[in-house]
Amino acid sequence: MELAVVILTYNESLHLERCLQNLRQVAAAIYVVDAFSTDNTVAIAESYGATVFRRKWVNYADQFQWALEHAGISAPWVMRMDADEYLEPGLLQEIATRMDTVPDGITGIYIRRKVLFKGKWIRYGGFYPHTLLRIWRNGIGSIEQRWMDEHIVLSEGTTMRFDEHIVDDNLNSIHWWVNKHNNYAIREMVDLLNIRYGFWQTDNRLLRAHGSQAKRKRFLKEKVYAALSPGTRASMYFLFRYVLRYGFLDGYKGFLFHFMQGYWYRLLVDVNVQEFQQKLKGDESREDIMALLKQDYNIHI
Repeated sequence: MELAVVILTYNESLHLERCLQNLRQVAAAIYVVDAFSTDNTVAIAESYGATVFRRKWVNYADQFQWALEHAGISAPWVMRMDADEYLEPGLLQEIATRMDTVPDGITGIYIRRKVLFKGKWIRYGGFYPHTLLRIWRNGIGSIEQRWMDEHIVLSEGTTMRFDEHIVDDNLNSIHWWVNKHNNYAIREMVDLLNIRYGFWQTDNRLLRAHGSQAKRKRFLKEKVYAALSPGTRASMYFLFRYVLRYGFLDGYKGFLFHFMQGYWYRLLVDVNVQEFQQKLKGDESREDIMALLKQDYNIHI
């Protein structure tokens, strides 16, 4: 079994060494595509033998697909990782022992992810189990071209699921977390606006793929959540997570996470959408929308 791992980075010196130390136990090759970090991210990657590319950032999907097409990946299997993630010992063992016996018809492998917030495992509110397609046969998988919530989709074959976990454990400050979600809100605004105005062709391959948790969530988000009125949907989503899905069982840190990620962030997206529509002043042509995105948000589509 040979497994290549692709990681996108920008100023990830806090996390990258932990990630690479972990991955070198199972990865035959590691490819890092860096968006011109100003810290020692590149030096850390090179010290662990990673193949490093530097490329200007557009969005996650664009950067990752570039890596799949241009990094020269030769391993038969490819894995997607973020710099602030690591594999639990059970998953390291599972990859080492099971990859060689994966049936020929299986082209993708789902892995369960644990999300930690300030050291607290977020077990409730619909955040666990969270299964993601993270390993696939080289040449079979590609990433959706979307501005937010992009997933790997397969061109053929079927999938299986491993039992053990990836851990998402970001060590940055809450200030950093808020800034990150401010940027996420703009990206998600673009996808929500596109549902209404259709100013660019949406990559809907996930909705046409075989059933998965990601597909179900995408359907609910675009067909149900997006149809609700702004503000109302953020409140309903938070109550759904915190009450109906038992988010309150995650304790104080869980409350912070569910409130900020499940209410504040969702409301921030809606405020950005409303503000954008006000700026349009009724001029809803594709040209007007594209010009406003470029001028005020530095988004080029």
